[in-house]
Amino acid sequence: MRLTTKRYLQGILWIALYLLLTLAPLFLLLVGPTPPGRGFWREFSVALGFAGLAMLCLQFVLTARFRWLKAPYGSDIVYFFHRQVSLVAFAIVLAHPLILFIEDPARLGLLNLFAAPWRARFGVTAVLALIALVAISLWRRRLRIHYDEWRIGHGLLATAAVVLAMGHIVLVGHYVGTPWKQALWIAYGVFWVGLLAYVRVIKPWLELRRPYVVAEVKSERGNAWTLMLRPEGHAGMTFHPGQFAWLTLRSSPFADREHPFSFSSSAEQPERLGFTIRELGDFTRQIGQVRPGERVYLDGPHGAFTTDRHDHAAGFIFIAGGVGITPIMSILRTLADRADRRPLTLVYANREWEGVTFREEIEALREACRLDLRVVHVLEQPPAGWNVADPRQGRERGFVNADILRRHLPHFERRNIYEVFMCGPQPMMDAVERALLGLGVDMGDIHTERFNLV
Repeated sequence: MRLTTKRYLQGILWIALYLLLTLAPLFLLLVGPTPPGRGFWREFSVALGFAGLAMLCLQFVLTARFRWLKAPYGSDIVYFFHRQVSLVAFAIVLAHPLILFIEDPARLGLLNLFAAPWRARFGVTAVLALIALVAISLWRRRLRIHYDEWRIGHGLLATAAVVLAMGHIVLVGHYVGTPWKQALWIAYGVFWVGLLAYVRVIKPWLELRRPYVVAEVKSERGNAWTLMLRPEGHAGMTFHPGQFAWLTLRSSPFADREHPFSFSSSAEQPERLGFTIRELGDFTRQIGQVRPGERVYLDGPHGAFTTDRHDHAAGFIFIAGGVGITPIMSILRTLADRADRRPLTLVYANREWEGVTFREEIEALREACRLDLRVVHVLEQPPAGWNVADPRQGRERGFVNADILRRHLPHFERRNIYEVFMCGPQPMMDAVERALLGLGVDMGDIHTERFNLV
């Protein structure tokens, strides 16, 4: 994988800025007078509390969908970092009161919200909101919380935790007594409020001014539907093949009821945007009931899962599982429209033959010689007469594994010759990624699209 110097520098810059903003409160602890008679552990717990709060504030930046922020890494990496650093921030914040209680067990009386001073009430309630936030995120499916309800609750609890924590700091007062410290926390507050205003007000308003209309609803194999959209009163959206957008249907952009879907249409035809959606989750079960003429709002494009970032590649390898073919189909259609003749290999895994989404169109792209495309179908439950004896037939049985990949993929003698794009169920991608690494494929040449955002 070759990244431009600009993307490398962007990536290093965002990491450095993140560390600086996280550690800034700790640096300012050393500026000016400190309260007398406070031991190491008490001051250490305060430092952890400040660092944890700074990390919580920055979580809002990670989920604000700034394209310039995600460009060096890709959306899936940023969301993965968001999930992991959330747990780190939670542990750091939780350590703040635990250290205080261990140092002086008498402080446990501050947990009594009816008798404790307000500074303690704010702090304890902030921690409780954070615990609830982590619990509903880790066990959403087990608790049977609808995705839309989870998103609203997630936002409210995160906001409450930060606001209450800020109030706790102000009421304690020991560390906001100098101009520099006051300036820091005012800046954090202004930044955070401005970010909320952008995400919750300005961005939805901009989406509202650029609506789309459902032009066609098409049934696809594999219990999927394709929604074709046309812009209403504006020029539409340009995107790179393989990217995705957040789609709001039958609701206002202000309602926070949007869902991420990959484009399945060609990037060379931006006047007609296509999204192919399988009936799987809370929202998608009713996707087949959408009718032409309904209004849709889009936030996008997003994502770095695109061949357009790899013009140097001599060819591409695509590995798809089920509806994971959607972004890859956008890439294939785009390459065909561009008359791109680089060699392509598609390994496409499904449960059964009749459920292979885009089966006929993929074959047509190959037979019409619009693409130099080799297709390998891997079926868990193949039909009678499914011949796997001849590798040239492109038919395999079972699951995608190292043996299948070894039989059908080109040799990876050097890096940056072939780029591998993979999208499908999480267990499949984890297993195939390990198999590719075992075959000598460089990690930098493997690109995945994962929509496990919760």
